[in-house]
Amino acid sequence: MRTLEPKLQTTRPSLHLCVLSSAFYRNKAAYVVGKVVNGNREQPFAIAVVHDDEQRLALDAVLLDSAAIDILFSLSRAYFMVDMQVPSGYVEFLRTIMPTKPRSEIYSSLGLGKQGKTLFIRDLLHHLHHSEDLFIEAPGFRGQVMHVFTLPSYPYVFKLIRDRFGPTKNTTREAVMQKFQIVKEVDRVGRMVDALEFVDLALPIDRFSPVLLSQLEQLTPSSIAVEGGSLIVKHCYVERRMIPLDMYLRTADDSEVDRVVREYGDTLRELAIANIFPGDLLWRNFGVTRHGRVVCYDYDELEYLTDCVFRRMPEAPDPESELSAEVWYGVGPNDVFPEEFEAFLLGNPELRTAFRRHQADLLDAAFWQECQRRIAAGEVVDFYPYPDEIRFASRFDGERSAA
Repeated sequence: MRTLEPKLQTTRPSLHLCVLSSAFYRNKAAYVVGKVVNGNREQPFAIAVVHDDEQRLALDAVLLDSAAIDILFSLSRAYFMVDMQVPSGYVEFLRTIMPTKPRSEIYSSLGLGKQGKTLFIRDLLHHLHHSEDLFIEAPGFRGQVMHVFTLPSYPYVFKLIRDRFGPTKNTTREAVMQKFQIVKEVDRVGRMVDALEFVDLALPIDRFSPVLLSQLEQLTPSSIAVEGGSLIVKHCYVERRMIPLDMYLRTADDSEVDRVVREYGDTLRELAIANIFPGDLLWRNFGVTRHGRVVCYDYDELEYLTDCVFRRMPEAPDPESELSAEVWYGVGPNDVFPEEFEAFLLGNPELRTAFRRHQADLLDAAFWQECQRRIAAGEVVDFYPYPDEIRFASRFDGERSAA
């Protein structure tokens, strides 16, 4: 854990602490948030308080920089519970600690979704008034279920459910909407992007590129309408824009490939023990955030892990069956064969090497079955929104082991 910034180590007569009076509760932890003010210098902090093994209150970690606190308030995690008499005052204080995080996202992270959506619309309209670029199709592989567009100068994407799905997708509009609702209700453990849901969203039609308008008319005609100078988006989801993982890997160097492949596997692990299976594990369905974390943002095949049946592939009864285009064993609608992940995920030798180095057990049904057993036993795993190495328990255990 790093110490206070050098600029704060020389105390001024005005040295004091500013601390929000209510703690921020999420999962098994409470967070005390504030900043040290020393002259015209400020040092933000967030203190994580948990119950130790003897059910006593204990300090678990201290976060001392804006980036770490920004990740703590990420919308890829469950919303906080906070007792606030004046929410706007809390938001304004938090903005001094996290100046790059929009007010709309801070409101949403505090569980105030309606305020968050209202401010998002205000920010979007303000941005449209002060910009000139056009909405275009979002970069990346075009999905079979959603059509996604973005404004290059604005860090969000707009996702519309297509009227007709791709040939490999056996689902419905209602089922897709239910998947997004599941994401709202479960613990996202920092690995699933939260989405704002809008109906009848009016956007200036002259800000849409002709190509995008043609795509929307072809792929999502029931989700749009034209009224005067506005394009009415009847239903859509809005998410933070990030770099699709498949695009990120194309330009990453060896060390970065190794890191994000490990991050990708960790995403699958953490979602699994939180009882979530993303379903479609292709690289393009995951993204890299501005903090370098890998998260899932495609939910049309998402399932509860306990609803899946993880199996090993039975041995072929004879060589002819093994070479046949038809499988020689029965497959149920919820069956998953982790051995097959390698065939459609790891065709690139570099990716295969990195994945097998860090995540080889994800290719075995035993890992997934063990996660199901732990969930059925009622085990609740702790997911810390900060690195394990800065936890006091980890540091003290390491010092005791060294001694």
